[in-house]
Parts: sequence; structure tokens; C-alpha cells
Amino acid sequence: MNENPFESCAREYDAWYDRFPNTFRSEILALRTLLPPAGKWVEIGVGTGRFAAELGITLGVEPAKAMAALARSRGIEVIHGSAEALPLESKSMDAVFFITTLCFVRNLHLAFYEALRILRPGGRCIVGLLPLDSQLGRITHAHANKDAFFKYAQLRTKNEILQALEDAGFTIRQTMQTLFGLPEDFEAEVHSPGCGHDRGSFVVFSASNAVVPYASLNPEA
Repeated sequence: MNENPFESCAREYDAWYDRFPNTFRSEILALRTLLPPAGKWVEIGVGTGRFAAELGITLGVEPAKAMAALARSRGIEVIHGSAEALPLESKSMDAVFFITTLCFVRNLHLAFYEALRILRPGGRCIVGLLPLDSQLGRITHAHANKDAFFKYAQLRTKNEILQALEDAGFTIRQTMQTLFGLPEDFEAEVHSPGCGHDRGSFVVFSASNAVVPYASLNPEA
């Protein structure tokens, strides 16, 4: 049976943010530009709580107990669960966040259908990711089999994510990007975010839920 690195190596995963502080700060700045109005927010795949703590997200869903323990130490309320079967009531959230987690989600479409289900009318879905079709994404994919975590990842292109959001019933509102140029230069400075998603190795999508019944969208409903 293969060991789950998200349980056995949670602290090693968390240490990445300390090794690459400027890269992390660049990602935070890009996410902050698209934060929705205040309300009840949840991060799906909250991990060790680094992003949630920085962005003011107080609730998370996480399947790995070791990762969840670190998130709780940062003041995040964590519920055990997966993106494809969220343990949350329908129309209970104002915003759902997926930050650097969709590459570890097996069923992308079901995850977005679930996000749509739990959002109140006018809710937002914020996605932050490392796209496959980016400078860093291509390098990460090429060396994934040597990484304890990314060997289990399925990096996706920007268009794959955008199409899956729209298929679930979301409307894309705005996109932002950061980490420009060569990955070996990312730590030289904190990058200011820019509009669009054509150049950055980290992109953020903001989508709103359409007024469409959940049952008519979910293929398994």
C-alpha cells in the first residue's frame, strides 16, 4: 500500500512556503485582487492553512488529517471531507476557494458541481492554480515523478479549468496572473499581479454562480 505523503510529510509540504516566501507572497497578492465581498467563505483542500490564514478564510475542507492539524494550529476550522462530496449544506456559502488543490482532485467537474451546490445566489468561486500550460507548470510536469507530492498530481491547462467552470454553470468574471518569466527568478522579488491569464505561472479565476437549478446541472443527480 502506497504511503500518503499528505499524511506522512505534511510538515515538509508546509515548509515550502518558508523556503519560497516571495513566490508565496506573489500568489497571495494575486488572490487578494479578486477577493469577493465579505461573507461566509470556505477553502476546499485547505491543506496546512497557509493561504486561508493569509486571506481571512476561517473554514476549510481537507481529507488529510495531518494537513488539517496544521491548519487548525493556524486558527482554521477544518471539516474532514473531499471536493467531490462536500460535507456542507446547499446554499450555505458566499464564496468557495480552490487554491493549488485542483491538481489533486480526481473528478474536476464533480468538484465544481459541488461548489455550485453549496453557494448562495450571487456567490463566487475563486480558483488559484499552477496551470500545465505555463513556464513552471511544464517544468513541474516534466519532473513530477521525482516529487513526493506532484507524482500524484494531474496538472490541468487554463482552458480545461475555465471550461469545467462554465460546464458546471459558473460565469467567469475576471482573471489575474502573477509569477512572470523564468521560475528560477521568481524569488528575486515579489511580483505585482496583472490582468489576464496568458503569461503567469500562477493564475486566479473569479467566477459567479448562474441562476440555474443544481439538479439540472449535476450529471449524477
